[in-house]
Amino acid sequence: MSQTLPFAQLHDKALEIMSKGCFLNSFAEGKFNTMTIGWGSIGWMWGIPEFTVMVRRTRYTRELMEKNPFFTVSLPYQRDMSKALGICGTKSGRDCDKMALAGLKTKPAKKVSVPIIDGTGMHFECEVVYKQDMDSSLLAPELQKKWYSNNDYHTMYYGKIVDAYIE
Repeated sequence: MSQTLPFAQLHDKALEIMSKGCFLNSFAEGKFNTMTIGWGSIGWMWGIPEFTVMVRRTRYTRELMEKNPFFTVSLPYQRDMSKALGICGTKSGRDCDKMALAGLKTKPAKKVSVPIIDGTGMHFECEVVYKQDMDSSLLAPELQKKWYSNNDYHTMYYGKIVDAYIE
């Protein structure tokens, strides 16, 4: 059984968990993919609760996100999933079955077309309301050097949170 909670009640715990890694889920044309993320933000923008995720342009997840305006984020809540996060952060769903390697299963989300990771505990269902490719000319040189020496920049997806809950 899941419990839908007000956004504000999940915010602080979600940020704490996200710093250790969580699963960004995408789905399009019958294909599902998850990847580990540790960067992003949760807050209020344009008068709505939103979850911002960053996906490098070379990632398979980005291919799927460009075809479907929805995504989900599944956060390990009161459960150590470091092994699965490690696999999903180093393997590409383009090349292998990450879900099988990581021992993960999906189940339908409540309101959007992108499934959630079963057993993680905390979920955000989001609809993309804005996206933007990073402009390297606007990035501080020290960040450019540290994170983008190979020029593999992120696309930022701003998702309106349409549901948030703990199972």
